[in-house]
Amino acid sequence: MSALLEESPFDPVRERRIVIVADWLPPDFGAVGQYMQLRARALAAKGHEVTLVGLSSVADSTRHEALGTGSLTEIRLAARPVPRGSFLSRSLWTLATDLRLVRAGFRAMRAADGILFTGSPPFMIHLLAPLRFLWRGRLVYRITDFHPECAIAALTRPSPMLSALLALTNFWRRRVDGFEVLGFDQKRRLAETGVSPERIALVRDGSPVAFAEDDRPEPIPAELAAACVLLYSGNYGVAHEIDTVADGYVRHHRAGTGRVKLWLSATGGGAEELARRLAEQGVPFHRSAPVPIERLAGLLKAPSAHLVSLKDAFVGYVMPSKIYACVASGRPILFVGSADSDVDLLAREGDAAYWRVPCGDSEGFARALEALADGTASS
Repeated sequence: MSALLEESPFDPVRERRIVIVADWLPPDFGAVGQYMQLRARALAAKGHEVTLVGLSSVADSTRHEALGTGSLTEIRLAARPVPRGSFLSRSLWTLATDLRLVRAGFRAMRAADGILFTGSPPFMIHLLAPLRFLWRGRLVYRITDFHPECAIAALTRPSPMLSALLALTNFWRRRVDGFEVLGFDQKRRLAETGVSPERIALVRDGSPVAFAEDDRPEPIPAELAAACVLLYSGNYGVAHEIDTVADGYVRHHRAGTGRVKLWLSATGGGAEELARRLAEQGVPFHRSAPVPIERLAGLLKAPSAHLVSLKDAFVGYVMPSKIYACVASGRPILFVGSADSDVDLLAREGDAAYWRVPCGDSEGFARALEALADGTASS
């Protein structure tokens, strides 16, 4: 977490008043909101007057807090979950939510010396960049996931509407004062859109939790007892590889030793699809909801290893934030994805065992599971 907290695009002397716009704030589940709340508190402790605007599944609220030599004001807007039914329903939800967030933070933005916004919820740039003439301070875009590139990557055939939206998005990107990216792969993608590399800063998220020797691991589910447990934690969405994991896992249990069992502590469409396919094949696994952040360290210390996956089409557009905590946990990592992703770079820098399997190589995934089980048995 140190890199995110130490790196600041704002000067506490010249740019004292800061506004941060994000999506779901803790205790609601959402990696971006978790990181931005930590960022807001760190900036306040350094002397900034920070206003954090985000979403809540419970109720509207406003809270003021003195921190260090600065202060933090959290404005939370009650919102319903993102609809998963259709692209139109998600688009309408995003538009309405973006408008509400801008409206809630408008007065603070007008007075701010700097505005930091993220890629969640999507397309906030289409509101904040056109209103650039109203903001007295700098506008900094911390890209988490690229939009609409993620929507385009999920399609088998390019959509003219999304292509036009991408052209407009790139137009506004070139008019933002500065950018933060999560990886070198994202920096390459952003530079390809015409943004000058000098305006792009690499600021990694880092782990949202600290690990200690006396951390108490979460209990292993009873049906996974005595197995080599492979944990997938957090969001498992459209950007995360499913086919290689499902086919390789079934192969491991049908033609291999079956010593590794999967624990899905996950949410998202990918988790639903993977759980359905494994259940249909009758192979053992355990599904549970993600844990609150105060239990995250214990969860990540519980398994034998961690699973991370990313489809090739999303390399540079999505950075699975879970990789930081997975590396920090000291547990081995199995990554299904490309060597061009910064996930591979970060995992290789860790101290624990690491395997990478290309997307589509289900046999390789099954072999990696055997190697993981062998390493666990010998340790």
